[in-house]
Amino acid sequence: MRVALGQFAVSPSWEDNLALCLAQIAEAKAGGARLVVLPEGILARDLSDPDHVLRTAQPLDGPFVSGLLPASEGIMLVFCVNVPDGAGRFHNTLVVMQDGLCVALYQKLHLYDAFAMQESRLIAPGHELPPVLMLDGMKIGFMTCYDVRFPEMARYLALAGADIIVVPAAWLRGPAKERHWEIMLTARALENTCFVLGAGECGPQNIGNSMIIDPLGVVIAARGATPGLVFGTLDPASVQKARQALPVLQNRRFAAPVLSPSPGKT
Repeated sequence: MRVALGQFAVSPSWEDNLALCLAQIAEAKAGGARLVVLPEGILARDLSDPDHVLRTAQPLDGPFVSGLLPASEGIMLVFCVNVPDGAGRFHNTLVVMQDGLCVALYQKLHLYDAFAMQESRLIAPGHELPPVLMLDGMKIGFMTCYDVRFPEMARYLALAGADIIVVPAAWLRGPAKERHWEIMLTARALENTCFVLGAGECGPQNIGNSMIIDPLGVVIAARGATPGLVFGTLDPASVQKARQALPVLQNRRFAAPVLSPSPGKT
C-alpha cells in the first residue's frame, strides 16, 4: 500500500489551511498514495492567541470538513479538526474519510495536560476507543498525538488486528521533545510489530518530523521541519514476517482488558 504523510504550518485562516490540505492531497494522489494522513488541529491556529482554536472550531458539516470530502475520492484521508462540544469547549476530532464519505470519527482520549500545557482548558476528552478499519487488505488503527505516550492504547489496537497505527500530531517543540516523538513512535511500532505512521505539523511551534516506521522499529521514511510530503510503501508481508520472528503479541503473559473498537460509520 502506498501511503503519504503531509506536514505544514497551520495558519489562523481555515480557508488558507483548506487550500494547503487540498494541494497536499492532490500531490499525494499524484504520487500513488491510497492512504493520506495530515496532522492534528489543521483547521486554524494563531500562535499569539491560544483561544483562536476555540473560536474557529467548526461542526463536522461545516465548510472545512465539507471542503475536504470530495478530495477523499479514491483514497482514505485522515486528519484532526476542532469540533464544538456544545458546552464551551471542543473535541479534538480525528476524521477518517474515504471515497467522498466520512467513515469514522475518534475524539481524542488523552489530553495534553503536561509540560506546562493544559489542553483540558479548551478541549473536552473523548470517551470511546478509536476504530480499526480495513484498506487494501490491511487493518488500520488510529491515535492522536499525546495518545502515543500511552502504550496500552497501541496494544489494544494491535490486539484488535491493526497492521498500521496512524498518529496525526502537533508535537510541541521543547527540550528533548523531538527525541520523545521518535522514541514513542518507534516503541509503539516495535512492541506491537506493526507499521506506525506519525504525521506532524511543522512551523515555529511544532516539530514536524513526520515519519514512517516498520514493524521492527526501523524508520523507512521521514521528513524534517519543512512543509511537504513523506511517501512510503507498506507491505503486509512485513507485518507477518515481523510477528513470526518476534511474536510478542503471542508471548505476552498478561491479558489486556476485553475492549471493543468504536464502530466506523460505513
